[in-house]
Amino acid sequence: MAAGTAVGAGAAAGAPAYEQGTGGDPIEVAEWSVGRARSDRRDALVIDTAGRLHVDSELMGELARIERRTRADRVLLVVDAMTGQDAVGVAEQFSAAVDLDGVILSKLDGDARGGAALSVKAVTGRPILFASTGERLDAFERFHPDRLARRILGMGDVLTLAEHAERQIDETQARDLERKIRREEFTFEDFLDQLHQVRRMGPLQNLLGMIPGLGAGQLSQLQVDERELDRIQAVITSMTPQERRNPEILNGSRRRRIARGSGTSVQTVNRLVKQFAQMKTLMRQLAGGKLPSLQELTGGS
Repeated sequence: MAAGTAVGAGAAAGAPAYEQGTGGDPIEVAEWSVGRARSDRRDALVIDTAGRLHVDSELMGELARIERRTRADRVLLVVDAMTGQDAVGVAEQFSAAVDLDGVILSKLDGDARGGAALSVKAVTGRPILFASTGERLDAFERFHPDRLARRILGMGDVLTLAEHAERQIDETQARDLERKIRREEFTFEDFLDQLHQVRRMGPLQNLLGMIPGLGAGQLSQLQVDERELDRIQAVITSMTPQERRNPEILNGSRRRRIARGSGTSVQTVNRLVKQFAQMKTLMRQLAGGKLPSLQELTGGS
């Protein structure tokens, strides 16, 4: 990758990056980086070669020379699942040029790109080790073929969903939240914290795909607008700490100020306040072991 991109990726992962700009010979740079890593007593070194969207014999030859010179312990191919058959062609040529150990699939949404996983596995004969639904580190996870199959068939992926939740949800905070709900002390501040935790788990469309019963056919008809979450966050952060803790003080003038500060409308603020009150009603009744009626949840409408 480009030097600046390599340094940025290393910083995001909390790891140092070795680079010599973009003008050097890739084989020499790779061998130099191995020497630097050894002198710095690093436990591992990732050599990230240039991307290949199409088959290129010169670049494939370059890969083979890098492998021989660096004596890499493992060789992994990163494939963009969105490139379709081009990804399969690159995978086939890559595995012919070097001794491939496994594949990483990026931008794999679990519903529409299952064919890419099957095709790449078939042409390389090597396992898919990791997959990601995006380009950030939090979208990167170990690949489980059985879980992908369940998502494609609309059976959900509860295990992966639970793993995402375990990584993002703090047990102490969860106990505090449960206590607040039972005591009817749940506020907009708590709601905002929960919203942040859910969003750190990944795009909502992908999370919905892990819920049993929401298969590809149903998700294709369900449009999740992430911008709506942005608007909710903007409204809540435009409130004062006192207003977030005591929404009952939100009179007309306060709501107009919040609407201006969040770049939304008074109707949007009113709707959020109403939905928050309904959610508190649901929490209170569930904590008491009672299921609320549909009329209570909809405010009698």
